[in-house]
Amino acid sequence: MSDAILSVSNLVGGYGKMTILNGTTFSVPKATITTIIGPNGAGKSTVFKAIFGLLKLREGKITFADRDVTNLSQRALLNAGICYVPQGRNIFAELSVRHNIELGGVAAERGIDLPARIEAALDLFPALRRKSTQQASTLSGGEQKQLEIARSLLLDPQLVLIDEPSIGLSPLMVQQTFNILKDLRDRGVTILMIEQNARSALEISDFGIVLELGQTRMVDKAERILNDPRIGQLFLGGAMEESAA
Repeated sequence: MSDAILSVSNLVGGYGKMTILNGTTFSVPKATITTIIGPNGAGKSTVFKAIFGLLKLREGKITFADRDVTNLSQRALLNAGICYVPQGRNIFAELSVRHNIELGGVAAERGIDLPARIEAALDLFPALRRKSTQQASTLSGGEQKQLEIARSLLLDPQLVLIDEPSIGLSPLMVQQTFNILKDLRDRGVTILMIEQNARSALEISDFGIVLELGQTRMVDKAERILNDPRIGQLFLGGAMEESAA
């Protein structure tokens, strides 16, 4: 894609002798939401770890903003404009909400106005601003996920990798979280997401990527993937039908 901000080409890698990625290739356009779907073991989270330098690749190339970032350190990737929000809860429970957000700027280069960025992040999350002095442990599960996203914004990323943002959240909090991702997209941030709730994720996405056995089976507009009857049967094990019930 000519407007791609991220391109991964022929990625090969895994854990020990086990190969998970078998030539994974795709591109992500700027200022879009793109969701990666596929069955368990397809390599979805492994792709994220490879992009964010947590998995050393055996082969392949990762290009971000026309720069080769293959196997760079996490600090270098953060400063290049890539942030990663992994699965589960990754907060400092005993620290205040505001202090958690501040820690997102630890890797920032000198000269950045971090106080202004903290305020900008809190503007996006009114619930966090109201509870900014409370311990992070007092937040609901959805608010904790919002806190992780807010913290990732401190480095003003161009690309946010977010893995399973809806796990453990109520339907209302899932919708609120997805609305925040759409807002970030509309502000020019590119979102690359893995999501168990495939239908809901694709409904807010611009593009979808289908992985199977570490290989890219399909890259298309999200609407087309949603309307393709083969996807639910071959890659989601009926998950799309169940989520629609």
